[in-house]
Amino acid sequence: MSDAIERSNARPIAFAGGLLDRVDQVRIDPERLADIWADPRARIVVLDGLDPVPAEGGMLETMAVTADARLVDHALLGIRPDGSPLFVSLLPSPPTEREPVFPPRVWQIAALLQAEELAIYGGARSLADWHQRHRFCAKCGQSTAPIKAGWARQCGACATEHFPRTDPVVIMLAEYRGKVLVGRNGRFPPRRFSALAGFVEPGETIEEAVRRELFEEAGIRVGRVDYLMSQPWPFPSQLMIACMAQAEDDALTLDTAEIAEAIWVNRADVAKALAEEEEALFLPPSSIAVARHMLELWLERG
Repeated sequence: MSDAIERSNARPIAFAGGLLDRVDQVRIDPERLADIWADPRARIVVLDGLDPVPAEGGMLETMAVTADARLVDHALLGIRPDGSPLFVSLLPSPPTEREPVFPPRVWQIAALLQAEELAIYGGARSLADWHQRHRFCAKCGQSTAPIKAGWARQCGACATEHFPRTDPVVIMLAEYRGKVLVGRNGRFPPRRFSALAGFVEPGETIEEAVRRELFEEAGIRVGRVDYLMSQPWPFPSQLMIACMAQAEDDALTLDTAEIAEAIWVNRADVAKALAEEEEALFLPPSSIAVARHMLELWLERG
């Protein structure tokens, strides 16, 4: 078992660690799906727009299936360990102002939820959001409708099937002579630094994406790249692939359109930041971010 996996067992990575049985075989079986929908234990996750609604005991707020609710308007998230089916509504939420990239209310509620409940929310949010943004066929432009218990949409005109997507993102710490590189995006508060990150492009491996992003954003060349861990990130639907990269030198040339600041920090700097000491050189990433786990793991490995 890797150090990264052991760490995630000690403190679960946010949005990971879900305990639902996804029952993929049920999604394409109309009779079994109807039976699950009719199960008196079935519950629907309550969302406020796309935000979670907390209940007592670190649980998500859920509601019973009402007599007027339609299965076609819901997606089957899976079956809880106690056997109760769990759904989420796919009906469009009322129009709102453009949602911020990092919804502050979600961070506040996330701290109240049990790890497995936060994982359920992450999946529910990503799926509901995908349905709201993919109501028309990318092939012919006509309307689509949910199929396969909400895990696909099909065009009513050309019958093309569309499936929820997950976008891979590399997030990495470059290391050079006992220091790691952290950066601050212009959207971050002052002194808040994190690992650098970027989307994997078509035709790239994870390692190639790490090398490209570090060169584009910070102007550094790296050789060896090691995988550390991953995190589902439902804003809207990404998979953060955490890596450690070995830099060839520490000279920086920043792409200021992407990175406002970047600094090399040693283990003492990271320890003070994670301890949130007043004299720390920088503020660490939020505990909900995989970048926090990456810095903790780097510090523990010595």
